[in-house]
Amino acid sequence: MRRAKITIVGAGNVGATAAVWAAARELGDIVLVDVPAVEGLPQGKALDLYQASPIEGFDARIVGATSYEPTADSDVVIITAGIARKPGMNRDDLMNINTGIVRSVSEQVAKFSPNAILIVVSNPLDAMVYVAWKGSGFPTRRVLGQAGILDTARFRAFLAAEIGCSVEDIQALLLGGHGDDMVPLPRYTSVAGIPITQLVHPDRLNDIIRRTRNGGAEIVSLLKTGSAYYAPASATIQMAESIIKDKKRILPCAVYCDKEYGVGGFFVGVPCVLGKQGVERIIEVQLDPDERNAFETSVEHVRQLVMQVKV
Repeated sequence: MRRAKITIVGAGNVGATAAVWAAARELGDIVLVDVPAVEGLPQGKALDLYQASPIEGFDARIVGATSYEPTADSDVVIITAGIARKPGMNRDDLMNINTGIVRSVSEQVAKFSPNAILIVVSNPLDAMVYVAWKGSGFPTRRVLGQAGILDTARFRAFLAAEIGCSVEDIQALLLGGHGDDMVPLPRYTSVAGIPITQLVHPDRLNDIIRRTRNGGAEIVSLLKTGSAYYAPASATIQMAESIIKDKKRILPCAVYCDKEYGVGGFFVGVPCVLGKQGVERIIEVQLDPDERNAFETSVEHVRQLVMQVKV
């Protein structure tokens, strides 16, 4: 039986860590790609990871490259390429540089892996998914962005610390754009089935929501010369696993919504079913007036970002 093939574009912290998570879960063979200017970097990291396989007990062919020929016929392509956010820089500041990078990458992916499913991690996320869609020419079900899983994970982690319980017992949902405009939904958040509002005081819950929205910026301010990579990489591989194994997990991802939620043709964070076809179904949850207003505000920011894109 043929093993799945995963290409990860960008051998920086997020890309290399995603390769580690993918190898550890034995999701398939891995190609780690970066630009010719860093010749040796993807090859060295790939070789290092492959040499860990006898210790960790995973079987996978792991190679590095600075061209796209070795990526041919990939099943899933993860795009992490682009400059990282630095202190004082918001996601919007990354627009012009990363648009060119993601467009070029997606064109190469379409050339060598025309049947692949694209998972975009590059920021500003909601706009970069749109760029990858346009650059690749793929159907919308095969282009999606990683954002909601990361935001939800941060929310769950902070709630678990507040309550003093296992992170495994917390279920949560966030909608909308990635970043300051994300829309946490306390009504859809529970701990072992218990509504979160019964366990966390409203004031503390609002504090945690604010910290979740600021989750990436908090890490940037601490690292000073980089941005988050463990959690973003882990979230990305959870998506890849659901696709490769056809698990049909319901996960919050940046996906193309037209009539869904009345979005009108943009990539925004909503819960969806991920399987071997990519985005197999979008789940529409009922929103109360306040939630709807917050969601529409978030979607409007996504629209404004996309309008700046020059594809």
